[in-house]
Amino acid sequence: MHLKKIKSKILFFLFIFCGFTTHAEIFDPVSWQFSQTKISENQVELQFKASLDKGWHLYSQDINESPPATAFSFIINDDTSIVEVYEPQAIEEYDPNFDMVLKYFKDEVVFKYNIDISTLKNNTVDGYIDFMLCDAAQCLPPDYIEFSFNVKEEKEVAEDTAKGRLWLFFSALGAGLLAVLMPCTFPMIPMTVSFFTKQSKNRSDAIKNAVFYGVSIIIIYVIVGVGVASIFGSDSANLMANNIYFNIGFAVLLLIFGASFLGAFELELPSSWTNKSAESESKGGYLGIFFMALTLVLVSFSCTGPLVGIVLVKAASGELLDPIIGMFGFALSLSIPFVLFALFPNWLSSLPKSGGWLNSIKVVLGFLEIAFAFYYLSKADLIDGEAFISRELFIAIWIMIFGTLTLYLLGFIKFSHDSDVKHLSVSRFSLALITGVYTIYMIPALWGGPAKLMFGMPPDVNHADSHYGIGNSYYEDNVSELTSEIENLKKLIIQSPNKEINQQDFDLENQLKESRKLGPQRIKVFKDYDDGLRYAQLINKPIMLDFTGHACVNCRQMESNIWSDAEIKKILKEELVIISLYVDETKKLPKSEQYETKLAGKNKKIRTVGDKWMVFQAEKYGNNSQPYYVFLDPNENQLIENANYQDYGTVNLFKNWLKRGLNEFQKN
Repeated sequence: MHLKKIKSKILFFLFIFCGFTTHAEIFDPVSWQFSQTKISENQVELQFKASLDKGWHLYSQDINESPPATAFSFIINDDTSIVEVYEPQAIEEYDPNFDMVLKYFKDEVVFKYNIDISTLKNNTVDGYIDFMLCDAAQCLPPDYIEFSFNVKEEKEVAEDTAKGRLWLFFSALGAGLLAVLMPCTFPMIPMTVSFFTKQSKNRSDAIKNAVFYGVSIIIIYVIVGVGVASIFGSDSANLMANNIYFNIGFAVLLLIFGASFLGAFELELPSSWTNKSAESESKGGYLGIFFMALTLVLVSFSCTGPLVGIVLVKAASGELLDPIIGMFGFALSLSIPFVLFALFPNWLSSLPKSGGWLNSIKVVLGFLEIAFAFYYLSKADLIDGEAFISRELFIAIWIMIFGTLTLYLLGFIKFSHDSDVKHLSVSRFSLALITGVYTIYMIPALWGGPAKLMFGMPPDVNHADSHYGIGNSYYEDNVSELTSEIENLKKLIIQSPNKEINQQDFDLENQLKESRKLGPQRIKVFKDYDDGLRYAQLINKPIMLDFTGHACVNCRQMESNIWSDAEIKKILKEELVIISLYVDETKKLPKSEQYETKLAGKNKKIRTVGDKWMVFQAEKYGNNSQPYYVFLDPNENQLIENANYQDYGTVNLFKNWLKRGLNEFQKN
């Protein structure tokens, strides 16, 4: 060994020894932050950021001699590919601690790694970083820090966020187009064209003025959106989904908007606002055009207010980008017709005249808003746990709403400000046919019939006045269950012919069976994990954990559209023990079972049954979305990958998932 290397190693250990013996002060000169970014369909970039106190440095990965280089160790399956893609340019200078030139980093450094997630066998990438820190006079003992990334969840969250924002944008576009057709907006198009015709000296001025007018409308609505986001704060999306009072408030808001659209009253801003804005138009120039745009926003509020309100509530997720996207989409589609007609005044002759058809659009929207108001009331009711609005009551309300809408479209019902319907247009009659057929379609659902086209909005069968309807009697379900249990007993006797029947186990099995509840599609499910697990162990059946929620629309759609398939339903009823864990269950835990834990770096108090199952799902399976399904054997061993709504939300995919789980169970 070279003398220089020997000398450096001796010095290295001397400095470490000194670090242990001569300094009473505890040094902690580095803080680590871990993050990840999706860079392609199957690749995620892992980022490791080290922030160093002044005077301290961290050594590069590119060191072959002492001191120890910074080193990353990953705990994943062998098939996963990890490639070092980036380490910034290190400082390469003489280090007096080791009497040699070394590479190191000061202040801050970010290491980045690419990982191929397509071959990952689970959601997580775990590992640790070995590193050593020194300043100009001393070194600390080698240390390490552990890390853990939930990379697949990051991918799903990124995709869901992108899809959600795209859906928000197009929904806002649609709302803006509807706003153009409102009675207090549509007649303003000729007034706008007249204004620009008088103000513009030539074609070039007309284009500039019209574009600035449209941009002004967008700016005004975006400012409103940003203001609402600031008021609502960062938790408004969660409040909307899980808070009783927020859902009730939104339902009341929709009822008010719906009543306004039906003609009960007009929503108006103070007239002084409109008058002041109109007076400012006379100032001319771009300032005058801006105030004209503001006048349009204020005057049309009685019609556009309900639509803007819905977009804002849907967009108020606390992230500034969401309300900007929502309001931009709404204002864009609202402004485009005004801009186009200002640029091409001759198009005005092709516009239909204002009349009763505009009010009819308002009335149709009013009915729809009232229907959705009862959906949010139902959500609040389910979260509260009272279930006052039963499944049958909800469906009956919707039947009445859409039935009344059908009669209105056919001209049998008339509201204030409506014109006489002397004859039905093709479009009006077609819409009446659609709403009429939909009304008739919902009627059998009162007696347990299919309700797929209600998109999971009614409460599930647990909140029905009667669990059994036409063709689904209590007797038939129990005969089917008894037949299934007889077959299971036969299999158990064949597999273990010498095993004595344990009376205690037999009694426990019957006791556990009584604790099951009727779940979706009238399938018996356990709502307590321990009871379900014990039952599965007694009868030797695999388990399907069903992480769900009372107010989870995707859960209802999965149960209505997928679980209803005859083959899937048979598997769920006869081959599995289903444990349904409701993450929004508001029932309080006993004081002795309440506790506080860390979740996603924040303190989380576990007070309710829903809190318990939500934390259980997040900590055990690294996921917090619903519905979410886990396939286990009676010993709690996971047999196949977990299933979510996004990837397994079709009959064939979910059926294949169930069959693969059953095959794995039989192999083991």
